[in-house]
Amino acid sequence: MSEEELPSNWGRWGADDELGTLNLITDEVRERAGREVRSGRSVSLAVPIQPLPVLSGPFPPRTAEESPVQQMMLYTGSPALAYAEAMTVTNHHVLSTHLDALAHIPQDGQVYPGRPANESVTMGGVVHGSTTAFAAGIVTRGVLLDFGADGPVPADHAITARDLDAAEERFGVRVESGDALVARFGWVQTRYRGNPMPGMTVDAVRWMHDRGVSLYAGDLSDAYPPVQPGVPPAMHGVALPRMGMPLIDAVDADELAAVCAELGRYSFLFVAAPPRILGLTGVPVNPVAIF
Repeated sequence: MSEEELPSNWGRWGADDELGTLNLITDEVRERAGREVRSGRSVSLAVPIQPLPVLSGPFPPRTAEESPVQQMMLYTGSPALAYAEAMTVTNHHVLSTHLDALAHIPQDGQVYPGRPANESVTMGGVVHGSTTAFAAGIVTRGVLLDFGADGPVPADHAITARDLDAAEERFGVRVESGDALVARFGWVQTRYRGNPMPGMTVDAVRWMHDRGVSLYAGDLSDAYPPVQPGVPPAMHGVALPRMGMPLIDAVDADELAAVCAELGRYSFLFVAAPPRILGLTGVPVNPVAIF
């Protein structure tokens, strides 16, 4: 598959664009999303993190079992008048629900939308395509497509456009321009442990491009091992760097799926308000679905 055949938004919103597909979340989309709130019930999609103490320095975690957050407790006064802590956070850890900025993955020495990577990402931080673009938060309509409703998706199955169409039909929902797509594979308890895992195909990403998906959040994203040798990973190699689609990795959509099944509806108000920390390649986030 040639690069010309891969979906891309480079140049679509200008050479200086840092929002990517978040441009699709218009005021009208947010207003439509607000109408999804009927009962006020809310569900978090974030995996809970148990911090570990810093024992010998803030070394990067080596295994999936190690916490993405290390903390050092601070005592003010003796006896203590207050307690606080300093934390070291590994933003892209597989056990941390986090939001990838567009500069996270370069493509042939460039980052979205074709800016030189060495000018966009510096030792002092990210100057283009960073978490600065998320400062206002993300508010839109969310749609859950639960591929794991009948059990975890088999490891050798990769999601295609046909699977996306079938899930819409099964759950009586349609993904529209500006929507956040939440995908559940049913792999929350068994992912990222060196075992083969299912994921999205470029065919599925092209479907997202055609539908105008603004953001992807999934308990899995890219298949491991790759299902299409010689083709970039669908989500982190095409959707993020070429389409400019922010990704929320490592979500837990199990409770969301249960609530959607209980209520008989698979669309909701989707809110992601990450810490307003500028110039990063990614940031921990707590996505929330509100019904």
